Amino acid sequence: MVAAFFFYYNYKFKEYKFLDFNKIILYEKHNIFEPKAKEYTVIIFSSRMNDLQNLTSKIKTKYPILAIDIYQQRKDYPGVIYTTAGINTIIKIIQFLNIYQVPVVLNIKQYNKKLYKQDSPLEVIQN
Repeated sequence: MVAAFFFYYNYKFKEYKFLDFNKIILYEKHNIFEPKAKEYTVIIFSSRMNDLQNLTSKIKTKYPILAIDIYQQRKDYPGVIYTTAGINTIIKIIQFLNIYQVPVVLNIKQYNKKLYKQDSPLEVIQN
């Protein structure tokens, strides 16, 4: 019984990834993003391909929306925490979360200070 619980817990623990904001630097305009909420809905998108307002209207969430723009167009979006990052950080996020298509949305939950655990599967937002 203990072994089954261990394997189930280990499986569930590996199923989702962690985002460590000590290692992943996102920028809100000229400031570094500092996570303050316990949970976020993260949208990873390209502002060249998608309109963020249109994307946010398609998702239902009770958490603050953290948008990561891989195109880095740097626009203002009310009600959304809009962030950009350097290309190495963007590549790291894409590889780490196994993203093959954008725009995608997922929820993250605070695990420990700046360490957030993926709390939902990746979901591609259909246009």
